[in-house]
Amino acid sequence: MSETGNTITTTTTDTPKLTPEALIEQLRNLQSQVEEVTPLSAAERTQLRQVTRRQPPHVVQASISVIGSSGTIADAVGQPIDQVVQMQTDASRWALAADELRIFLKGIEGANLVRQQKLAFIASQAYSIGTQLARSPQNAKLVPQVEEIKRLKVQARRKKAQPESPQPQPPSKA
Repeated sequence: MSETGNTITTTTTDTPKLTPEALIEQLRNLQSQVEEVTPLSAAERTQLRQVTRRQPPHVVQASISVIGSSGTIADAVGQPIDQVVQMQTDASRWALAADELRIFLKGIEGANLVRQQKLAFIASQAYSIGTQLARSPQNAKLVPQVEEIKRLKVQARRKKAQPESPQPQPPSKA
């Protein structure tokens, strides 16, 4: 915003909105720039969480202090204190980054759920109006589409047949 004489000029720079494809491309580009990205299986993630829960942050901090107090301990651990402190700092900073990414992901998922709800509402309206219009002979071309939608809706409501599990045989008495 600038003021010239008695006139105020407002300049806005609209940031271009990303398409989903452009976002994916940028995310992949970001991922290639991050030094450590370690995909873990669900079991590995669970195991690591269990291990880290056994060492609360205050215990980890006190243990790191022990490394700084004795060169012998630093040698035994195989990590100099400055590298351990840097690792601790990095862990905190990356935790913040992960939190921001989770918030961003939840926002994208929320926006997409709203889109899907709007689409479902519009589709419901279209079906309802189409059903009413198909009753008139002048809209006969709608009948096959309305019947197909009705068939799909019935099919979606049906519970999928569950495969029968074999009944355990009672042990035979011989």
